Amino acid sequence: MPLSQRIDAAVLRALDMTQGKEAPAQLGEALRYACLPGGARIRPTILMSVAQACGDDAPALSDAAAAALEVIHCASLVHDDLPCFDDADLRRGKPSVHKAHSQPLAVLTGDSLIILAFDVLARAAEAEPLRGVRLMQTLARRTGMPGGICAGQGWESEPEVDLEAYHRSKTAALFIAATEMGAVSAGHDAEPWGDLGALIGEAFQVADDLRDAVLDEKSLGKPVGQDDLHGRPNAVAAYGVEGAVARLKDILAGAIASIPSCPGEAALAEMVRLQAQAIMPKMPAGYRV
Repeated sequence: MPLSQRIDAAVLRALDMTQGKEAPAQLGEALRYACLPGGARIRPTILMSVAQACGDDAPALSDAAAAALEVIHCASLVHDDLPCFDDADLRRGKPSVHKAHSQPLAVLTGDSLIILAFDVLARAAEAEPLRGVRLMQTLARRTGMPGGICAGQGWESEPEVDLEAYHRSKTAALFIAATEMGAVSAGHDAEPWGDLGALIGEAFQVADDLRDAVLDEKSLGKPVGQDDLHGRPNAVAAYGVEGAVARLKDILAGAIASIPSCPGEAALAEMVRLQAQAIMPKMPAGYRV
């Protein structure tokens, strides 16, 4: 089965756990709305690719890990879009959850998805207890404080921002989770895979900064100019557009070079190259890249 189908099936199974006669129907609908249809599913694709490169000897566990990671990512998007943060009306080309379902339901949707992610992992851990616990620990570290995506959002409320810590937690954290969880789900140590996730995350942040600076809302599927509007540090402000593009290419080359030795190393390198093509913004005319 292609990775995209495995991931979508795993996410659907996770969402099915939230539905039932005793469940509030509107919140149940909002949970599905937040996750379906999915975006590029980049993080779970990386996770599954690493798992396959490492042997993927427990596919049910890697499926659960991919679903949990994607559900956490979707939760973060719901919360990011709230009026108290980005106040974004659009996400993935459709109204954001709080616009479609109300602010209270959006808060509850994000909270419910976070809890769902760990429920998915806990159920899968019954068959692989040690790996399951390590997966939960990894996802928790990359989601909460002091270095997860919650910390990344928290940096935006600080009077002075540690730029490296901000980018590592806000954007890179779930990519680090992807590479580490992929390895763990296949019975490998997480630590050697952290650099690959960090570099992919850094590349994604630079690419996101470029898209925010040079694309329009229709092309992006969400509001543009958010970095300038909220006064956030970003790669375009630091390097200029052409410098940011050069920086992105350097990071991606470093990511491929950082792949640890494993049975599927060549296939994994090809996956990183394909992801690099996918995140590279199509620059408007007038830029030399």
